[in-house]
Amino acid sequence: MKKIIAFAGSNSKQSINKQLVTYASSLVDNVEAKVLDLNDFDVPLFGVDLEAKIGFPENAKKLLEAIKSADGIIISLAEHNGAYSSVFKNLFDWMSRKEGKLFFGKPMLLMATSTGGRGGLSVLAMAKDRFPKHNAQIVADFSLPLFETNFSDGKITDANLDRELKQQVELFKKSI
Repeated sequence: MKKIIAFAGSNSKQSINKQLVTYASSLVDNVEAKVLDLNDFDVPLFGVDLEAKIGFPENAKKLLEAIKSADGIIISLAEHNGAYSSVFKNLFDWMSRKEGKLFFGKPMLLMATSTGGRGGLSVLAMAKDRFPKHNAQIVADFSLPLFETNFSDGKITDANLDRELKQQVELFKKSI
């Protein structure tokens, strides 16, 4: 059976991106889907001096191994000031020091949501530019605007947006 991992680029306990990634992963049938929580991969703030002193953190190794062993990846990025959240960027920095091509060519459904009308489009654009340089195979993407209006009870409530996500999930499923 194929295995996928899904995670939000957030460490918020009430992460709207984790809610979205959990819903999206539930739409991928006939796979073993594991939703990860970045809180389980705590690492110190990256710096070359710290890296020289302590080496490579075990939790960054664990996340890299989860990515490497998966057949596909679903990520929903939180947008903080138009960019990645600091927790995601910090893990990304650590992992890229160990493995520059840290996405290992795995098919990826890349998403973002926010409470605003743009739905994390800035962070999506940034990731769509950056992730392929790290060997991500982005096969589908999705942005959910106005999370509080369009998501309730664990699913997207707007029929058109829900249909759009399901189309992107189908593209992702076909690639794994």
